[in-house]
Amino acid sequence: MTAQGVDDAVLKGNPVAERRLHPVTPLRRAWAPVAVVIGWALHDPDQAQRQLTRLTTTALLIGLAVLVPVAALYGFLSWWFTHFAVTESELRIRTGLLFRRTAHIRLERVQAIDVTQPLLARVAGVAKLKLDVIGADKKDELAFLGEREARALRAELLARAAGFAPETAHEVGEAPARELLRTPPFQLAISLVLTGSTWGALAAALVVPPVLWLATHSVLTVLATGVPLLGAAATSSVGRFVGEYDWTVGESPDGLRIDHGLLDRTHETVPPGRVQAVRIVEPLLWRRRGWVRVELDVAGSSNSVLVPVAPRELAEAVVARVLPGASVPEAAALSRPPRRAWRCVPVWWRGYGLAVTEAVFAARHGLLRRRLTLVPHAKVQSVRLTQGPWKRLWRLADVHVDTGADKTVTARLRDAQEAAELLRAQAERSRTGRRDAPPDRWMA
Repeated sequence: MTAQGVDDAVLKGNPVAERRLHPVTPLRRAWAPVAVVIGWALHDPDQAQRQLTRLTTTALLIGLAVLVPVAALYGFLSWWFTHFAVTESELRIRTGLLFRRTAHIRLERVQAIDVTQPLLARVAGVAKLKLDVIGADKKDELAFLGEREARALRAELLARAAGFAPETAHEVGEAPARELLRTPPFQLAISLVLTGSTWGALAAALVVPPVLWLATHSVLTVLATGVPLLGAAATSSVGRFVGEYDWTVGESPDGLRIDHGLLDRTHETVPPGRVQAVRIVEPLLWRRRGWVRVELDVAGSSNSVLVPVAPRELAEAVVARVLPGASVPEAAALSRPPRRAWRCVPVWWRGYGLAVTEAVFAARHGLLRRRLTLVPHAKVQSVRLTQGPWKRLWRLADVHVDTGADKTVTARLRDAQEAAELLRAQAERSRTGRRDAPPDRWMA
């Protein structure tokens, strides 16, 4: 916020009270100068090693005596020059030690407000507030605030975004939540074991390095290839388990609340009315147990998982909360492409399916790992029909539905006449759906 903006607010009788972050914040920001030195050392390790061998013990101690106070001073000054303020219509964040930056975040453009707590932040009793804003690729954040202050500020911002007066926004408090689903750790672990990507990454990490050693006899080549493969295997199994541990979905007036994480605890919100599409994923080895995974497309938001693993009936009940009035079509209700489609896509054509209900456009693809995508008619931005020469020969066509999250859902290998009728009908359903859709408001 500029000085002129503060003066204008004071002259109007509405002074803006600016606040600072938690006093523990300088400890986090003090690492920036140290990170610069570490980055230089990693960029040119040979030069760094030569410089380090030239240093005497006295010179090293003097360097540390200079670096530590500089890092502490940088952390303190960056914290001192960071302020935030909440006005009637926006959140203002003023940062910058040398180059000043003021972010004006209008509350009606906020997609989601999440509270995250890394492990050390949980120990210190602080939290990070992240804001997803329409039209912004990067999240604005306030790191760090006291845990209670972060939750209170989140509730205040949501209340003001919902239209509550500033004098009553503080009294609204955090909306109560009712638990809908909780993923047991044992079920999450079994689901990861039964996921093909976990075994594929592990097999690659065990097979590729020995093959490279036999072919090249180069330790550097084996390490350069094996370490990333081991990292990918760990991320696909252990990393997901740690990140999705104790996954809880709750319902509140400001949307669906998602809490998860074993080490870093994250509290996310799925805004009401902002979901562009829902995907129900069913891996091959999950089908006997009746488990599914539910993913989301939210415009301008990084929220992508709603349910990591759950029985189908329970997952569909949660989907009904995200898409009011919509139901998940049964497998028998999905129409397959005509049999002549095998000439374009042998075998795998059986995995495609389509169903159009009064509420959603539903398309399925995948034979081993099935994905059923539901797009509410009101969220369809455009509809397209494509037909290559080979598909034209066999009277087939694809119908593409574009959503507000810059994603496309495709009904593949449909009969050409059916596709043309679907194109016209979907355009009309989208128009009437947008007209009848309720407004996207917090705490509606």
